Parts: sequence; C-alpha cells; structure tokens
Amino acid sequence: MVKTAIVTGSSSGFGELIAIELAKTGFQVIATMRNLNKKEHLLKLAEAEEVKDKITIYQLDVTRHETIEKFKEYIQCLDSVDLLVNNAGYAQGGFSEELSVGEYRTQFETNFFGVIAVTNAILPYMRKQGSGRIINMSSISGRFGFPGLSAYVSSKHALEGYSESLRLELKPLGIDVVLIEPGSYKTNIWQSIENVSLSNESPYELMKDSILKILTTGQDSYGNPHDVARLAAQIASNENTPTLRYPIGKGVKNMIQLKNFLPWKTIERILLKKLKI
Repeated sequence: MVKTAIVTGSSSGFGELIAIELAKTGFQVIATMRNLNKKEHLLKLAEAEEVKDKITIYQLDVTRHETIEKFKEYIQCLDSVDLLVNNAGYAQGGFSEELSVGEYRTQFETNFFGVIAVTNAILPYMRKQGSGRIINMSSISGRFGFPGLSAYVSSKHALEGYSESLRLELKPLGIDVVLIEPGSYKTNIWQSIENVSLSNESPYELMKDSILKILTTGQDSYGNPHDVARLAAQIASNENTPTLRYPIGKGVKNMIQLKNFLPWKTIERILLKKLKI
C-alpha cells in the first residue's frame, strides 16, 4: 500500500525539497502551500525527477481557520495519513524593543499555532490507523538564542517544548514525533536580519552591522538544503523508531553541547566577543 505524506510550506526552501525527496522514496505527497501561484517551481522539479504523478498540490494557509476546516474535509478522502511534515514558517527579523507585540503574534501564528492546527487536523486519522509519524521542522534557533531574531527564536523554542510533550502523549498510540533542527543553510533565514529597518538613531545599528558581517563571512560554509530534505525522507522511511531530535548542519552539535555544558555567563561572553560588542 502506498503511504501518504502531507508537507506544509512546500512552495520553496526545505518544504519544496522534502516533498520531492518523499516522492522519490515512494510516498504519495500532498504538497500544501499558502499561495498556489508559487507551485510551478515545485512541479518543474517534480517533472525533472520523474515524480510529478506522486505529488498533489493543495492550497492551505496554516493560519486561517477556514482553510484548516476545508483541509479536514479533504483528508477524509485519503486512504491513509502516514506522515505529516510541519514545515510552513518564516523568520521575523528585528530587535525586540523595535518589534511590536503584533509582529510577535504573527510570527507565532505561523511557526507555532499553525503547526498545532494542522497536527490536530490529522491526528484523528493517525490514531484510527494506530500509526503515523510527525516531523516538525525546528532550527538550531529552537535550542539557542540569537540577537536580532528573538521572535523567530521564541517560536522555535515553543515548538520544541510542544513537540516534547506531544511525543510523550502520542507514543503509546503508535505515533512518532520528531524534530529536525537545521543550522545555517543556503535557503536560510538570515535575510530577515539584512532586511530589518531600524528606527532613526537606533541603538542596535552597530549590533546589526556586526551580525551581518559574521553572516556574510560564513556564507560559504552554509550547508546544502538537499541534505536536510534527504534526512527528512530517511526519517520518514525508516521502520525503526526515530529519536526525538535530529540536529543537522555545520557546528550545530557543537553549539548544542556548549549550551548543555557551559554556564550561560561563559556562552554570553563568547558570543558578545564574537559580535565585538
């Protein structure tokens, strides 16, 4: 029996590549996206990989109740729901003092509450089957704070805590919950800092310049996003029970070890020295 995978945020980045990799490994993929005008690139990739017949495009805005309700009706027609990849998201750049509470709420609507809405939509079907796998696309930012990205970092920290709890709730029901935690990749979020408009005479201008200098210097070492897509497909296809967390990317495991073993005062000193602040 062909397994069905649902991938949110499939119009670009990791979501697009994950949809292709899952189709290549034999899944029938429901590739969802908010804006159907962006579907052509995914379809061209699918055609090039000879998996176009394994991909169905579906319009879904994870932040809108009415589209979630229509999505619930749609998945009732599926033979099974074996895999959900919660990938839809974006990064709100900006320094906390200069972001509105509304901008934080908007960030959470997509990166956190959208994940919950889609997950709750598919869980009745996975429970009925007694099986399923949910992959939540997190980030190293879900484990480690970074200046200029507090809204994004906060949403990913929330996703990490939610996923830990959800895994414990669903494990006895035969459903696995997994977190993928990428570091810096060539699809990545750092443009959200570059595009930040600071207020006049902002006290954060020098910090922004330091961050951008570090990010620009490190661009050549950014990973290939296909590696993340292949990891997601491997987790989806492996019959063995997956672990909770899969950090991936240059330096990611070292950063997590630093956070786990060094006092925060030491970590703070290292980071601020690197930023020359």
